Amino acid sequence: MKSLHLLALGPLLLLASCGGSDLYGSDVPANTGTGAVLTSDNARTAAAAAFNAAMNSASFADVGGTIGVTSMAPGSSSKATSKNALSGFLLNVLQQVPFGPDVFQCESSGTMTISGDIASLATLTAGDTFNIDANGCDDGLGEVLDGLISLTITEFTGELSLQTYLLRMDARLDGLQVRTITDVVNSTGDTSIDLDTRATPFVSATVYGASMTTSSNNDSQTLHNYRTEQTVDAGRQGIPYTLTSFGTIDSSLLSDAVTYTTPVQFAGFDVDYPSTGQLLISGYNSSVRLVTLDNVNVRIDLDNDGNGTVDESIPTTWLELAN
Repeated sequence: MKSLHLLALGPLLLLASCGGSDLYGSDVPANTGTGAVLTSDNARTAAAAAFNAAMNSASFADVGGTIGVTSMAPGSSSKATSKNALSGFLLNVLQQVPFGPDVFQCESSGTMTISGDIASLATLTAGDTFNIDANGCDDGLGEVLDGLISLTITEFTGELSLQTYLLRMDARLDGLQVRTITDVVNSTGDTSIDLDTRATPFVSATVYGASMTTSSNNDSQTLHNYRTEQTVDAGRQGIPYTLTSFGTIDSSLLSDAVTYTTPVQFAGFDVDYPSTGQLLISGYNSSVRLVTLDNVNVRIDLDNDGNGTVDESIPTTWLELAN
């Protein structure tokens, strides 16, 4: 699923991100006697699947960018995409109730058609709706988007014109497809998104939901009861970011579901891989801990009997996990 930049962390700078402390309050695996049995044979697969799941859920926060609401900090080094050309879209459509369908040309080819219904001519209001239909939308940087996104605003405070606001919305992804030269990723499900840019250039995003299914060339997976929080501070040298996440993942690459959490939040700089942090994956009386050594190297610690002792350590790299 590297086509979604799940490991490159590029979306963190576009979405902004929100971190936190230990989401579970403990880094002890919750070995409940259910889930996949984690062994030497599948430890690397489980670690990659769980980390990709965390990054994948983080990328869902970017759907708001299609209507010009983004938690990207002004001046941050995010990639330029067709979505950035829509930054003034909301200010224009607030004069039309309802509005659209309006067709926007994407950076290289394809279109983005946007329609909806807004209650107020001055701001966003709970209950406002947006419908986005991507048709071969090529961002010019190797990704082509197709499919439907529906957004419903649940809360808004702040100033659109200043791009400083607290925005909460529910999103429905219906067969959303991202194509690259090497992969095709499809996403279907519901998610809730909180974007906070009130302290810009420090911005945050939280994504959470009950179920989201994604599939790629190599596998399919469903996230259950997931939550990912991110922060990015474009006002500090190096543009530091953090990410915390938890959830349950049912992957076609594993025999059964596993749970994951971040007992130590991921942290790094700009679009580099994390330089610190841990991800704990728990299965049937067994666990795998992904330990960040630096922004190149990681270690996979396997506890194959659930007694809290590391039975095997597997050295690897972020790049190897991405492939």
